[in-house]
Formats: sequence, structure tokens, C-alpha cells
Amino acid sequence: MHEDVRDYQVTQEPYYRAVGDEVDLYEAAYAVRMPMMLKGPTGCGKTRFVEYMAWKLGKPLITVACNEDMTASDLVGRYLLDANGTRWQDGPLTLAARHGAICYLDEVVEARQDTVVVIHPLTDNRRVLPLEKKGELVEAHEDFQLVISYNPGYQSLMKDLKQSTKQRFGALDFGYPEADVEKEIVSHETGVSHDVAGKLVGVAERARNLKGHGLDEGISTRMLVHAGSLIARDVDPLAACRMALVRPLTDDPDMRDALDAAVTTFF
Repeated sequence: MHEDVRDYQVTQEPYYRAVGDEVDLYEAAYAVRMPMMLKGPTGCGKTRFVEYMAWKLGKPLITVACNEDMTASDLVGRYLLDANGTRWQDGPLTLAARHGAICYLDEVVEARQDTVVVIHPLTDNRRVLPLEKKGELVEAHEDFQLVISYNPGYQSLMKDLKQSTKQRFGALDFGYPEADVEKEIVSHETGVSHDVAGKLVGVAERARNLKGHGLDEGISTRMLVHAGSLIARDVDPLAACRMALVRPLTDDPDMRDALDAAVTTFF
């Protein structure tokens, strides 16, 4: 492994609870270096899944949190000034392509379209990355793979991926796990009892039924882990749920009352 990407190696096994055949499917996709797209609501385990797969495959993982201010140069690299003049610095995408890491672009639709376009030559049979400012054509290392994620339920028409981008990827759908599995995840991640974890999952299921009826998003597994972590530190469950589940989700007084009532039903 090249020293430039050694720091990105996932050295400890991340906890990931498979809910279907996603691990086997991803391994097959990696074997043929298929670019992958992970679709699902926020906080449902997409990032943890990529971390787990990078660990399982023994490949370094370079993660980029995409945002609307991100430019193509932020991904591919730029010239920097130092005491000796100018020098080129690879961006995260170039670093991954050059040295054989998995590059994970999280919430890729947050990036501008002119930024997303730079990934196209890496996601077809060319597997190259043109560095126009440098006049270099980087041929992707044989271990390189590109993975993107996004939340299709949360995007407006203005913020969706173009078909010309989507069709370059294989896709895996992620959702919130079945209740028993989610209970197991929350208990494992926080140390709370299965009984408490079950109550938290019950609150989440009530809230998820309100999505589209006043809530933009349901309570995510990540939020349940936050609440469980507080309860494990002897915070009152009602206060923990208000702080980690209800208040972050909505500012609407009526919706907060409805969610608070759901919490008191279980706790």
C-alpha cells in the first residue's frame, strides 16, 4: 500500500449488522470495480456500511462530505504556493484513484453539477481522471473504486443526480432496519438493555409514520443511538428522547407535542 493512503486504512472492524445480501453484493461489485451508489434516508447506516466494507476488503477509504460550495478543484487538486514556489497537491479523489483507495462521496447531490461531472471519466470503461490544470491524465489504480451516497427522499428536483451520472453506478437501497435488528443495533452501540432499545425503536416507528404528514424525515437509527448513549449515562429517558429525538427533528409546536406524547407512551 502506498504511504500516501496508508493513513486512510480502516484498522478496526466497524460494527455493521447486515440486513440482507448487501455485503455479498458489494463484494461482487468491488471484484469487478463497479462504481456503487448507496441510496437511503439519512442516519440509516450507509456510511458505516462503506467503512465496514473497506475494512473487510482491506482497502483504504477516503471519505468526502459533499457540499454546495465544493469545487472540482476540491476533489481533484490544485496548485499551492509555498516557500519554493508552486507545487501540486492531489485532492481526495485523485489521491484515491492514483493509489488504489475506495473514494466515498457522501451526499453527492449536495455538490454542484459542474463538480459532479469530474467523476464521469472514472466511472466508465476509461477509468481515468484528467487533471486539466496540471496537464496530466491519471489512470485509476486497479484497486480504486468510487462510491457515492444520497437520500432520494429528501431531494428536490433541483437537487437530483442526472441520469447520465446515475446510470454509471450499481445501486443498493438502504432503509431503517426491521424492529428486532434495529433494537440489536441500538443496544450494541450504546450498552442500553434490549428493553430500553425496544422502547426507543417503538418511538422511532411512531415518528416514521408521520413522515409526509408534518415531518420531512423520520427518526433515524443514528438518532436512536444518540438517545441510547444518553440513557446509558443515566440521563432521564424522557429528557434524553426530547434532546436527541424530538428537538432536532422539528420546531413545530404541535408536532413536538405529538412526538413527546409518543415518547411518554413508551417511557
